[in-house]
Parts: sequence; C-alpha cells; structure tokens
Amino acid sequence: MTIKEKVSISKYISIVLRHKPEIAGITLDANGWADVNDLIDGIRKNKRRFITVNNIKEIDATSDKQRFTFNDDYTKIRANHGHSVSVDLELEERMPPAALYHGTSTKSIINIMTNGIKSMSRLYVHLSSTEEAASAIGKRRGAPVILIIDAQLMYNDGFKFYKSVNNIWLTEFIPVDYIRQV
Repeated sequence: MTIKEKVSISKYISIVLRHKPEIAGITLDANGWADVNDLIDGIRKNKRRFITVNNIKEIDATSDKQRFTFNDDYTKIRANHGHSVSVDLELEERMPPAALYHGTSTKSIINIMTNGIKSMSRLYVHLSSTEEAASAIGKRRGAPVILIIDAQLMYNDGFKFYKSVNNIWLTEFIPVDYIRQV
C-alpha cells in the first residue's frame, strides 16, 4: 500500500468514525466503537479496496496523528477525538498544564477574539501542548495564528479538560478572557 493510499484510507476512516458512519454502512455504539469487520466491509464496498485489520493497524501506527484506538482483541475501533456525532468517549477529567495552544487561521482570529473558541460542529475544542503542534494545525488553512490558552486559570474557574489517548487536550468552550495571541 502506497503512502497516498494509506492517507486516503485514514481520512476515509476518520470521516466514518467521527462524522458519517452511515457512508460505510456501520453504526457506532454509545462510546463511539465500531465493529472492525463491518468497517472493513464498508471500505471494500465504498473505496473498492481490499483491506485487512493489519492494514488499518499499520495505517494508524505509521501516522503521526494517531487518530484511532482499537480494543484489546482488535475487533472494535473508534476515533480518539474530533467527533461531530454524539458519543461518550469515556474521557476522565484532567488538570491541564498552565498553558495550552490553539492553532487557527488569520480569517478566524477576529471572531475568536470577539466570541471565544467554540467547538463548532464537534463535541470539543481541540488544544495542543506545544506551539509547534498548534502551528501545524493552523497551517491547514493558510498562515497560522497561535493562541495561548490560560488553561490553569480556566480549570481553577471550573472549566473541565480532558486528554485524549493521543495527547490532544479537549474542552467544550474557551471564553475570550482566557485567550491571548502569541
């Protein structure tokens, strides 16, 4: 499987597990888990690709994004975060570091500095532990703008934070008072 094919399959799986399970003919349980064999059947039908569970394991293992998690016997899979469909990822509340970072685009900055950072169509706002990671995310839509979030103050003020298995920090909303530009 070429790198291009791996990226294509990874993106397709992300869309299925985060947003549109119906396009692969699968269902997610309340915690976002899908049957691996059903997902493989959906990929075969819709992407016309013969793929195995080992292919999916390899795709995820070689990706710097680490988008997916398997259960212990590799019969179930789910996206680590980024869902627009309602699922309970069973995340435990965690105390965040003093500062977290959010990468965005220049076209979004006025709205953010006026209204805060909203999860939009997703369940959570995604935050990074480093400026570099936030910059990589911000570059997806042009010149990046890096925002520093006073996560410790937010947490002290009662906001909840969660950390996904691939080290992305999650919270529901970030008011303007906790945001400053790098």
